[in-house]
Amino acid sequence: MDMTGKRVAVLVENLYEDLELWYPVYRFREAGAEVTVVGPAPGKYSSKHGYEAQADKGADQVKASDFDAVIIPGGYAPDRMRLHKPMVDLVREAHRRGNVVAAICHGGWMLVSANILKGKMVTGYIAIADDLINAGAAYEDTEVVRDGNLVTSRKPSDLPAFCRAIFQALADKN
Repeated sequence: MDMTGKRVAVLVENLYEDLELWYPVYRFREAGAEVTVVGPAPGKYSSKHGYEAQADKGADQVKASDFDAVIIPGGYAPDRMRLHKPMVDLVREAHRRGNVVAAICHGGWMLVSANILKGKMVTGYIAIADDLINAGAAYEDTEVVRDGNLVTSRKPSDLPAFCRAIFQALADKN
């Protein structure tokens, strides 16, 4: 699917899950999207396995209107991301604007902190299912769940379905 002209933010923090960051970055870039890696601040962040990612911008340097989609990878990074108010605010504002917001694995923790799950159908890594439910979501253990502009997945093996659902959500906005 051609994503030329689409602007996508992929969030990063230390201890991100390698595949859950890099797979969407490369898939969206190869489809023609402009991808910006956004961290708490510009700079290098290490994955759970020591692989470095460079944040192009800090969350306080961007706004939700700069992007058509915000993607939140998992690993333990989301637990760190939600300690940074500008990162949580970016997710909340993107959702408020109707942008595509997508989270995989533990990325759902950012959705909890952004307080955007009430009445939504979601999935995520099974270990955070209680957190998602307690935040007001209905949880389904399946590879991908799309509820309007909210796209969620469980784990790295779900990445193909996750990216297809994000592509479709972006295409549906046109």
